[in-house]
Amino acid sequence: MLDLSSAVVVLISTMAVLFFKSVIKDYHNFDSIGLGFFTVVGIQTGIALDLNPIISISLGTITACFSGVIRDVSLSNIPLIFQKEIYATTCIFGGVIFFLLLKLGLPKMPVEVICLVSIVLFRLLSVRYHWHLPTINKPEKP
Repeated sequence: MLDLSSAVVVLISTMAVLFFKSVIKDYHNFDSIGLGFFTVVGIQTGIALDLNPIISISLGTITACFSGVIRDVSLSNIPLIFQKEIYATTCIFGGVIFFLLLKLGLPKMPVEVICLVSIVLFRLLSVRYHWHLPTINKPEKP
């Protein structure tokens, strides 16, 4: 039997965001939580498919980042990953913590929670304190 619970949650969430678009002006708090959850889900998928940890971290990063791209495009915004914010790096950071803690022998459930919390905190701190990665090419000022 086909489980549609995830699809229903996504549909309801999408409708709520579109309905409350004018109310949600600063959505970085929600974005940070979603970034953490999607990263963990992507990593879990990689582990379930018995993929290499680097591939699993990549899968988690891609899952999290492109869910944000879909959200931003749906809201007619420039996706955050294409701006000067620390976004994908946060997912990679959380994924590395995930596998380091697993290597230390911690149970999977606390590792997932610690990974999620570390991603959310790192993302919130980067937004709050305007952390940015260095750029290679600096635009010339006229």
